[in-house]
Amino acid sequence: MINFKVVRWRNFLSTGNNFTEINLQSDKTTLIVGQNGSGKSTMLDAISFALFGKSHRNINKPQLVNSVNQKNCVVEVEFVVNNNNFKIVRGLKPVVFEIWKNDTLVNQNSHSKEYQKVLEQNILKLNHKSFHQVVVLGSSSFIPFMQLTSINRRNVIEDLLDINVFSKMNVILKENIGALRETIKDNNYKIEINSTKIDAQKKYIREITRMNAEYRKEKEDEIEEFRGEIKKLDEGNLELSTQIENLHINVDPINAKIKKLNSYETEFKSKMKSVVSDAKFYEDNESCPTCEQQIDEKIKEEKLNNAKNKAKDIQDGILKVKQELEEAQKELSIENEKLETIRKLEKEIHSNNETISRLYFSIEKSLKDLTEKNNGDLEIANKEYSDLLENNKTLIENKLELNEQNSYNQVLFELLKDTGIKTKIIKQYLPVMNKLVNAFLQTLDFFVHFNLDESFTESIRSRHRDNFTYDSFSEGEKQRIDLSLLFTWRQIAKMKNSVATNLLILDETFDSSLDQDGIENLMKIINTLDEGTNVFVISHKGDMLEGKFENKIEFYKDKNFSRKR
Repeated sequence: MINFKVVRWRNFLSTGNNFTEINLQSDKTTLIVGQNGSGKSTMLDAISFALFGKSHRNINKPQLVNSVNQKNCVVEVEFVVNNNNFKIVRGLKPVVFEIWKNDTLVNQNSHSKEYQKVLEQNILKLNHKSFHQVVVLGSSSFIPFMQLTSINRRNVIEDLLDINVFSKMNVILKENIGALRETIKDNNYKIEINSTKIDAQKKYIREITRMNAEYRKEKEDEIEEFRGEIKKLDEGNLELSTQIENLHINVDPINAKIKKLNSYETEFKSKMKSVVSDAKFYEDNESCPTCEQQIDEKIKEEKLNNAKNKAKDIQDGILKVKQELEEAQKELSIENEKLETIRKLEKEIHSNNETISRLYFSIEKSLKDLTEKNNGDLEIANKEYSDLLENNKTLIENKLELNEQNSYNQVLFELLKDTGIKTKIIKQYLPVMNKLVNAFLQTLDFFVHFNLDESFTESIRSRHRDNFTYDSFSEGEKQRIDLSLLFTWRQIAKMKNSVATNLLILDETFDSSLDQDGIENLMKIINTLDEGTNVFVISHKGDMLEGKFENKIEFYKDKNFSRKR
């Protein structure tokens, strides 16, 4: 059982920087009143936020921080479970999430989701939805049991009866079944492969056994053929090498001669340029530019004739050099053709050598085949065959064990699914649940026969045996059903000691659809609850409820901050 002791908060919703604290176990009944917007329901949001990280009402997290101070939003809840004192501290700006057990901080996981699981599954043993079905009846974001889907109805009942462990076991079992199927599939594949290997090994043994001289002769002829091809290729390479040797290459002297002739040509051209320059001087000048003396016509004519003779000799030299260059280029072209022929011959030799290497490899392989056949690989083959048979035996034994385990898993699966053991347990409790609901309905002066079946679908009959559903009734009648279910779940939780708690919060329940008689009847139920229950009624109709509660807390607004009086 969860025994809630204290809740306190600051900078939460409209509350300021000072802590607002409410003792959750001091009085059996407490009335919380105040004007609309004064912060009456903040306590409920604070408890929900501390325990589950979300408010009771549909409020986004950033909006939970006081809009004036905008930081240091903190909520603390203290409670006792199994004689252990717990305190939950949760805050925003900065983000805080701490679980304290007997004044010691519970080791925090790196992921807040995992830390939340520790709180819900290991400590509270209830989730947000179950908490609001057992602890809260409100008119804000609360969804009554009858308005939940069938799946969510089942989840609530499973939490109450503490049988959701079977659902968790079923999830684990499904994972194990999936893994086992893969293992069986893999084992069958191994058996199939091993059987194929056994057949192949049998065939191999027969081949070894039937090996005879014909096989040997076939291999020897094959080897002899390879050797004959190698001999031909070797002879071909020898002939090609001889051709290469007979091709005498004399490229370097020719290149040297060409280089020398190019040098001569350059030199002749330089001399020709000098002679032309001298001749041009005497043709263009009548006197010496340096001494300004008149140049004798005879000397001038003599100089021009000498220049013409030199130019002719140089021109003859250039022509001769060009002729020799052409002859040298022809010789070089012949030598380059020889080089190209040699490259082709060397490429052919290289190709022949590669073929020879492949032939030698084939000879080696054929010799190895002969050796293996002749060395009685039969003994090794028989040993491998024996190992394969032994492995097949092991695989078949594994298959039998895996199939047996799969059969057990299928039985467990049938037990753990919704129609299995959980349904059997629920069947045992359904009559008790229906009996309690109808008893509370009568206390609330609502005389109908209410019944939930195994799929948690309701059937409601009036005194005249007319069939109704939940949606057939008025809001006031629906609220009587919701109240009856809330008190029923608390009774069941107390019987199972699963999600039982001292706390019961009615948020504006008295303000909605209950008439005066309904209010009186609800107060009868509240006053008959055991001493371990602490009821908080949030209402803005304090005048109608005045004097009906042991304690009264009033909330009011002061300078835009919610305060408790």
